[in-house]
Amino acid sequence: MGRLLIVSNRLPMNVAKKEGCLRFQPSAGGVATGLSSFYKSYQSLWIGWPGITLEKIRLDEIEKIGKKLLAEDCYPVFLSQHDAENYYYGFCNKTVWPLFHHFPLFTSYNKSFWETYKRVNYTFCDALVKAAEPEDIIWVHDYQLMLLPGLIREKLPDASIGFFLHIPFPSFEVFRLLPWRKEIIEGFLGADLIGFHTNDYVLHFLDSVHRLLGYEHAFGQINAGSRVTKVDVFPMGIDYKRFASAVDDPEVQKGIQRIRKKMGDRRIILSIDRLDYTKGIVQRLEAFDLFLENNPQYKEKVTFILVAVPSRTGVEHYAQLKNRVDELVGKINGKHGTIGWVPIWYLYRFQPFHSLVALYNVADAALVTPMRDGMNLIAKEFVATKADGKGVLILSEMAGASKELGEAIIVNPNNLEEVAQALKEALTMPREEQIERNRIMQKRLQRYNVVRWGTDFVDALSNIKKIQMELSVRKLIPETQKKLIRNYQESDNNIILLDYDGTLVPFTDKPQKAKPDEELLSTLDSLGSNPKNEVVIVSGRDKDTLDRWFGNEKLNLTAEHGVWIKDRGKPWGTIEPLRDNWKEQIRPFVEWYEDRTPGSFIEEKDFSLVWHYRKVEPQLASLRARELKDALLQLTANLNLGVLEGSKVIEIKSVGINKGRAALHWLSKNTWDFILAIGDDWTDEDLFAILPESAYSIKVGLSPSKAKFNLDSVEQVRSLLKELVGR
Repeated sequence: MGRLLIVSNRLPMNVAKKEGCLRFQPSAGGVATGLSSFYKSYQSLWIGWPGITLEKIRLDEIEKIGKKLLAEDCYPVFLSQHDAENYYYGFCNKTVWPLFHHFPLFTSYNKSFWETYKRVNYTFCDALVKAAEPEDIIWVHDYQLMLLPGLIREKLPDASIGFFLHIPFPSFEVFRLLPWRKEIIEGFLGADLIGFHTNDYVLHFLDSVHRLLGYEHAFGQINAGSRVTKVDVFPMGIDYKRFASAVDDPEVQKGIQRIRKKMGDRRIILSIDRLDYTKGIVQRLEAFDLFLENNPQYKEKVTFILVAVPSRTGVEHYAQLKNRVDELVGKINGKHGTIGWVPIWYLYRFQPFHSLVALYNVADAALVTPMRDGMNLIAKEFVATKADGKGVLILSEMAGASKELGEAIIVNPNNLEEVAQALKEALTMPREEQIERNRIMQKRLQRYNVVRWGTDFVDALSNIKKIQMELSVRKLIPETQKKLIRNYQESDNNIILLDYDGTLVPFTDKPQKAKPDEELLSTLDSLGSNPKNEVVIVSGRDKDTLDRWFGNEKLNLTAEHGVWIKDRGKPWGTIEPLRDNWKEQIRPFVEWYEDRTPGSFIEEKDFSLVWHYRKVEPQLASLRARELKDALLQLTANLNLGVLEGSKVIEIKSVGINKGRAALHWLSKNTWDFILAIGDDWTDEDLFAILPESAYSIKVGLSPSKAKFNLDSVEQVRSLLKELVGR
């Protein structure tokens, strides 16, 4: 294994310039803090922005910063002031952050922000490509770099790339509001492994992939054309030992004593968060106000310590939030306060580690109620510091951490009455119950800490690369392709069986684009003209369409998945006598599904009915297709009819009619020296299944198949056929 390359917006070390001197200090960012105890357990390099813009440093200082950071296993990506503003404060914090947290009214769709975001992602890509070595594992982090996996894949196609999103991924109905949604999804899919904090976010992402790009998935594996990408849940942990043991630190003990001396015997409710509209701070204050109104006996007996860390002060909505919080704190203190007692102790500043742990330790209850949060590590840190087991966590059901910390009091942050009642429950909870709840959560957090989280992700990335490798073994590599062509050239009796849609031309909903182009017709004409060859088009299309496109005497044709066959120079015929009187019984039933499924339509062929749903909204399509197939299987049980599921179609026709049986018509005519069959659909599996061991069978795409080999695309199929012709 090579190095671990961690790529994030910010480095774990921040560079600033004061009075002409460069200063290096640890970053306060969430990702940097969370990963700092993990990445040093690997031979690693961290790539990111050091926090200082190009305008503030000289050329010689750039070199000095690079050397200093490299000594700390960090590799800087430098940004201009304009790019930092439009990329980070613009697109990241005015577009992605509010939208992904389900605040669409706060979202800006500024195209110049988007253009800068793309440019900065390209800048990160260039830096990474310079730093990367062949065996390195690349782990990209968070919403600032969602395009980066795709950009890296273009430059380093064989690289091991993981991506982790630390914020929520929104439902499709919200995500679809983003004008650049497809580009974002395609950026994600450059990764081999994509990680989220919760299963909800995984499902939202898979839904968006399916709806926007049409890619199917099974067990979290997306078949994205020529690649398989894995999507999975990895709930981020904390450095549990660091927080649990910090309580014994002398600095922390001093902080605890100072707080207890100031608070006396009052109960303490703690709220610590960045000042961000997604954190629900206003709602917490309103709930505390309601708690005091409903429980006047707690006046002068409880203090709410509100720690709000300044955040993104240059963004309008954050400035407005600061004013609102200031007003609420003043209002509540004025309304309920007495001489000698201030209900809310408001700290608007960053808290160093020892102060943070002291606050966690002394609090009787922690109020962690974001409106929406990817994970929320504060909830986990609070629980970890409770050495004696006393203290109650009140946690929003909208936080990713709620899926792990079920022993907390879980609340809806929008329900002020529920939060106020939770405060009373927390302050009256028996000590034994507090200890029991916390011990369960502590054991869980101790087991699944940040190192275990990171290790699990890296291991899962290694596993998906092995799966990709197994699939790639079946790919028609150049050496095998040369052997195939040589066998073809040396053989006197060749048969070539070719599916049409998805094999010779890409799938499309537009009929005019499905027609064979001149280049394809020329290639097929050359193959069919060779006296050593029998070329058969084996398609699901109707016979009239195939006649118009390929109705010459050089090609053999199979229509409607094997219903009709046509030897070159002869009229159409069927393998066996078929009837179509069953249609009158089945058609009304299928029409009922057509009426209930906007975008679907029925195609009637001579001896089959086909329900198409390619244009149907994906979730509805999956539901209706499953319903229709199950119902048809029951309805046709005694009618000697089969229900065939193809690519976005369900076809009803006589049992036993399929591409495999039709192919036997030609295979039985001769002793073939060379057999080649190419297809992309489930309907082609019947064809692959009847081929002799000596045949070359090729599946287009990477899904499971009875074929021996895979090609990635229609373009590769055409290239192979051209080589057979000798072009």
